[in-house]
Amino acid sequence: MVRLFARDDAHGVRAVPARVLGRHEVAAALAVCAVDPVTAALAAARVAEWPEAGARGGGSVWAYPASGPPTAICWSGANLFPVVPETGSEREAALDAFAAAARLEGRRSSSIVGDAAVALGLWERLAPTWPRPREIRACQPSMAIARDPDVAPDPAVRRGLPEELGAILPACVRMFVEEVGYSPVVGGSSAYERRVRQLIATGRSFVRLERGADGRPFVAFKAELGAVTDQVAQIQGVWVDPVRRGHRLSESGVAAVVVAARRDVAPVVSLYVNDFNAPALAAYRRVGFEQVGTLATVLF
Repeated sequence: MVRLFARDDAHGVRAVPARVLGRHEVAAALAVCAVDPVTAALAAARVAEWPEAGARGGGSVWAYPASGPPTAICWSGANLFPVVPETGSEREAALDAFAAAARLEGRRSSSIVGDAAVALGLWERLAPTWPRPREIRACQPSMAIARDPDVAPDPAVRRGLPEELGAILPACVRMFVEEVGYSPVVGGSSAYERRVRQLIATGRSFVRLERGADGRPFVAFKAELGAVTDQVAQIQGVWVDPVRRGHRLSESGVAAVVVAARRDVAPVVSLYVNDFNAPALAAYRRVGFEQVGTLATVLF
């Protein structure tokens, strides 16, 4: 049964021109994402996992228009990932529909992420009724590579092992705090640890482990394949321990991830980075990444 959005106003109940897709309609949603697979990688990865996730999926897929094959979708879960390939009046109509759906469901997402024009357009419509965001990152170059990297991959970078969680998790937490501004494990939350465990278990966590002065192993470099589809593997969470910065570990480390991802996962490897992070942009360009678009993130 198709679930339609509707809202009550002074004139009675009015339909919102969007609907919630059923799990049997995943192919239709992925077809929308396939128009620009790099830009839509975050949404496509969630949608592809959705049928198997069952009740644990924690998300839904909104579709525009409310009937017939979708021309735009929005993943709604811990994050909002709108995908609107259309331009002009069709884009505006789809964003109006998704904004109406978001207002009806209420904010439960920690961010809005997507193509800059789409994500910021959705936020512009939600700003009058949703809480003020912590930060808006309006220009995040989206970069991709579909060939061998231009720098030699670090031979010490490999997939993390489950028994190395004790070293990997603290590095992931430190990266998150540096990037977002707060700890993902504050208050004893276990969701972030489960996510790190899952990435390790599925072979999507990459690390370079070294030994400190005390002889204990620590993560000198790390990165994850945070979103994976048949077409694109998106690198996230690139981090170098402060004591090892300045040695270009990010370049050789990311190059190693690119080689492994293209060999084992998908033909295209992507990532996105804040435009104000000049050192990271320069490093990724040296690896061989080229900008293919611009994303934006609204953080709550």
